[in-house]
Amino acid sequence: MEAPAMLEELPPGAAPGKGAHELFGYVGIEAVLDQMRVKTMKTGFEFNIMVVGQSGLGKSTMVNTLFKSKVSRKASQPGQEERIPKTVQLQSVTHVIEEKGVKMKLTVTDTPGFGDQINNENCWDPIIKYINEQYERYLREEILITRKRKIPDTRVHGCVYFVPPTGHWLRPLDLEFMRRLSKIVNVVPVIAKADTLTLEERAEFKQRIQQDLKAHAISVYPQEDFDEDPDDRLLNNVIREKIPFAVVGADQEHQVNGRRVLGRKTKWGIIEVENPMHCEFPMLRDLLIRSHLQDLKDITHNVHYESYRVRRLNESNRVALSPANGLPGKDEDDSNL
Repeated sequence: MEAPAMLEELPPGAAPGKGAHELFGYVGIEAVLDQMRVKTMKTGFEFNIMVVGQSGLGKSTMVNTLFKSKVSRKASQPGQEERIPKTVQLQSVTHVIEEKGVKMKLTVTDTPGFGDQINNENCWDPIIKYINEQYERYLREEILITRKRKIPDTRVHGCVYFVPPTGHWLRPLDLEFMRRLSKIVNVVPVIAKADTLTLEERAEFKQRIQQDLKAHAISVYPQEDFDEDPDDRLLNNVIREKIPFAVVGADQEHQVNGRRVLGRKTKWGIIEVENPMHCEFPMLRDLLIRSHLQDLKDITHNVHYESYRVRRLNESNRVALSPANGLPGKDEDDSNL
C-alpha cells in the first residue's frame, strides 16, 4: 500500500520547496514563547531612561507618573525638597520595579542645571560624555576574552527632552541639543507643563516644533529610517504626527466622580494626567513602556551602540598600526582599547 504523501503548504508567492510544511500533529513550537516569558520573569530586564530639560519643568514628577512610583530624585531629608545644583551634574537613581511577576531594573538619569545658566555654551558636553561612557563600559565588557554571560547594561535607551511651553519656536539650545544627541541616543521631545497652553496654542506650538525639526534635519524617535515592517511604519507615522507630546505630570491622586485619578488640581477643576482629552501623557507612556520599550533597546544596541563600537575599534586599529607603534606583535592583544 502506498504511503500518503505529505502535503506542503506554501504561502502566496513562495517558490516551491521554500514554504512551510504542513505538520501531522502538534509539535509545540509555540511553547518557545512561554519559555521566553518564564525566563524573562526570572531574570528580569533593564531599562535606562534619561530626562533632560530646565529646572522646574516637572522632569522628576513626570518620571514618577510614568512608573507610578517614587523612582526619581529623592529629597535628602523627609519633607524637604532637594536643592537642585546650578551646573549640569548628572544624577542616576536605580530601582527594581515588579509588576505581575515581571521585574524591571530601572535607571533614571536626571540632568539638573541643564539650560539654567545665562551662558549655556557646551552645556550638553557632560550629557554626551555620560552616554558615551556607558557605551564604552559595555564595549570593554564585550571584548573581554572571558566575559560575563549577561553584560550589565547601563546604556541609555531613551532620552526624554522637555521643551519649555513658550508657545513660540524652539530655542537654539533645544535645536543644538537634539541635533547632537539624536545621533547617539533615542531622543523623544515633549512639551512640558502643557496645561499652561490653550488647545489652540498647543496645536500651533507642536506644528512649529515639527517644522523646526524638519528644517534642521533632526531625527527624533521613532526614526523613519529604521521602520522595517509595514505595520510598524503605519503605527510610527501616527506617532510622528503627534510628536512632541504635550504632557502634564502629577504624582498625586484626586477624587473625580467617585474614582481616584492622577491629576493636577486647579481652581477650575482637575487636570487628569491619564485622560487623552486633557493631555498626551498616555501616548508618551505607551511609547516608552507598552509598545516601543523593546524597540528602544534594540535600536540602542543595533544602531547607536554599533556606531560607537565601530568607531572605537577603528580608532584602536589606527593607533595599533601607526608608524610610531609599529605592527602589533603576535602576543599583543589587538582588541585592547
